[in-house]
Amino acid sequence: MSDDVLEATKGIIAEKAGLDIDAIAAETEISGLDITSLDLAEIVFELEDRFDVEIELNAAAAWDKLKTVSDVAAAVSEIVAAKS
Repeated sequence: MSDDVLEATKGIIAEKAGLDIDAIAAETEISGLDITSLDLAEIVFELEDRFDVEIELNAAAAWDKLKTVSDVAAAVSEIVAAKS
């Protein structure tokens, strides 16, 4: 997983959750943050824009697959790597 993607993911999630970025770690569980499914969709959209990729996840699948900040960053990293 790319450090750039992880840091961007942490920053976007921290902003959505109203937390300081230092309060977000790779192991932080999304469910433990005050993140709704709409927030998660917006996080995914922001990551798509930031890295110019398309992440094909519906909201239900996202909640099942993206449990931690690291899960989100790894999914984005995989797509970015495949695009390169």
